[in-house]
Amino acid sequence: MRKYELMTIFPLEEDKYKKGSDTVKSVLSQFGAEIEKEEPFGDRDLTYVVKKQKRGRFVLFNVKVNPAKIVEIETQFKLNNDLIKHMFVAVEEK
Repeated sequence: MRKYELMTIFPLEEDKYKKGSDTVKSVLSQFGAEIEKEEPFGDRDLTYVVKKQKRGRFVLFNVKVNPAKIVEIETQFKLNNDLIKHMFVAVEEK
């Protein structure tokens, strides 16, 4: 298992945010990931329009997951219409 930071952007509508967040957590647990921390970053303007959205709700997840599962997780995230964008970044262990 390796540590990653997962930055996600959800729509501002509360119901879409809640549904998208629940789906992200469900997919992560489905593939054996451990969510260590969930940190909301608030609502912010997007640099460019994505999926017809100009603003989004940013949430950072600190997760531990098997690196071989990242591609499968990202495939499931792409099918989630309530997730505007996401990005995994590997955390360097000291």
